[in-house]
Parts: sequence; C-alpha cells; structure tokens
Amino acid sequence: MPPWLDSGRLRGAELDLRGAQALHRAAARPLLLHLLALCSRLADGPLWVALIVLLPWLSEGGGREAGLMLLLGAVNLAVYYTLKRSTRRQRPFERCHDIRACLKVPDAFSFPSGHTLHAFAFAMLLASFHPALAPLLWGFAALVGLSRVVLGLHFPSDVLFGALLGTATASLVRLVH
Repeated sequence: MPPWLDSGRLRGAELDLRGAQALHRAAARPLLLHLLALCSRLADGPLWVALIVLLPWLSEGGGREAGLMLLLGAVNLAVYYTLKRSTRRQRPFERCHDIRACLKVPDAFSFPSGHTLHAFAFAMLLASFHPALAPLLWGFAALVGLSRVVLGLHFPSDVLFGALLGTATASLVRLVH
C-alpha cells in the first residue's frame, strides 16, 4: 500500500477511535445509558420478526409490506454476515481500555453494525409505505445507531456504514418490487 494511502487510513482509524471514546463517555449518565440500552435491545432481531408477522393485520397493504420486509431481512443478513466474516474488525472495548461493553455482544466482530443496518433498512422501507411515521422511524433508527457507539459496541464508522448499507438495501428492494 502506498505510504500516503496507509497514513490516511491510520488517521481515519484514530479519528474513529476518538469518536468512539467521546461518545462512550455518555454511558456514565445512568438515565441516558438505560434509554440507549433499551433502544439497542428493541432493535434486536425479534422486533423485526414481530413486525413482519404483525404487518398483515396492522395495515391494508400489510401482507405485501411483510413480504418485502422478509426479503429485505434476508438480503441484509447476507450482506451483514459477508462483511462481518471478511473484515473481522475488533470491537472498541477490545481495542481501548477506557471503553467498556455495556451490553452483551451478539457476535465477535464490529463492522458493520447489524443493529443499525436493520434499523435504517426497515425505517426506509416502512417510511415509504407510511410517510406519516417517517420521523418516528428515522428517529428510532438514529437512536439505535447512536446507542451502539455509546454502549461501547461499535465504532462510529461501523454505524455509518450500517446506516448506509441498510438504506441502500431497502432502496434496492423497494426499487425491484
């Protein structure tokens, strides 16, 4: 790798670590910690499965929406596992002594944030069907992403790429169907 490219990568990694440290300081506030832990737990897989199961009964076009969410979930899992296994990036609490994991981690690697990927993907898809819910959906997705960094589980770039990937996969699924 050319030295100029490697030095840029190293500067980016240092900024990412500093961002993780700065945001993780918010975990010292118990009320904020509990709120963000709740957001993170709500974004675990069972929420998305429950939405897929309940959508046919919640709205007129819910069966179609549930089918697209199921397809989106499958696409996201394929992207997620491919990237997790190929990048094998350590989590912030493993790389920095002043960051601790505030929740149990679902897997060994950090990149990308699967919670953020799914939250943004489902926010994008559901907001396209229910525009009135868009502020709530996008707000929740943003809180999920923030929570993953504050809780010491991801770097900011993990969350950023998770959000971008989720938005892209949802756009692709919506475009195809």
